[in-house]
Amino acid sequence: MISQAMEKAINTQINKELYSAYYYAAMAAYLDNEGFEGMANFMKAQAHEETEHAQKFYDYINEQGGRVILGAIDQPPVDYDSPKQIFELALKHEKYVTSLIHELVTLALEEKDYATKAFLDWFVTEQVEEEATMESILNKFKIIGDSGHALYMLDAKLGERAPATAAEDDD
Repeated sequence: MISQAMEKAINTQINKELYSAYYYAAMAAYLDNEGFEGMANFMKAQAHEETEHAQKFYDYINEQGGRVILGAIDQPPVDYDSPKQIFELALKHEKYVTSLIHELVTLALEEKDYATKAFLDWFVTEQVEEEATMESILNKFKIIGDSGHALYMLDAKLGERAPATAAEDDD
């Protein structure tokens, strides 16, 4: 059985994950509008992944006998300066999400809730990957500078990313 404090914290995390999906969808919409279809595709896949994360938390609360309560999702920003800025903001956002996951782990340990701690371990590992991916993309932006041809190639490369499936998310 999940504690009320943990249930509330995970419900808050569900909202944050859904906001993340909304945030990345807004970034994708901007990129589509600016003609960066590959980068938009990358962000659409990112949005899909965040929705899957929210679903994992949702399912966990139910499995633990808790109650899911969904709150309103804030509107994300809709205007950006450049594709590079979008990935800078995405990295900043992933670092924020990492801090939220760490807070959940801390709560689980304080409550000696080892089932939730074990559940959260997957998210800790996932956040390492999320931050590394955004860092890697930003490093490519640093390398290419203002080169239009290189930006075109990066857009094409990022467009190769396919949304994760539910089966892949379970790995």
